[in-house]
Amino acid sequence: MGAEARPTVRAMTPAATQYADWWIGLSLGFVAVVILVVVVGVVLALASRIADSAHAATAALPLVRDQTDALQDVGRVNESAISILRSTRAARKALTGS
Repeated sequence: MGAEARPTVRAMTPAATQYADWWIGLSLGFVAVVILVVVVGVVLALASRIADSAHAATAALPLVRDQTDALQDVGRVNESAISILRSTRAARKALTGS
């Protein structure tokens, strides 16, 4: 006769260890949510800093505009200077004869 098959005996596990995987999953989910909340908090803090910088830049725009309005007249000043230079050259040529 051959070896008889023995029935396997399963160890009885207490209910607490049976649900350990459930607690591990819940803990990992909690950690993921905490990390997400921290990341969102950092993003919101940086967005607030950017908004403050944008408000400061917007407030400074009228001052910059007032300081650079005179630059629009540079072209006319250059044209006038060129005209004066040509006139003085023509006058010098007429006076010296050369």
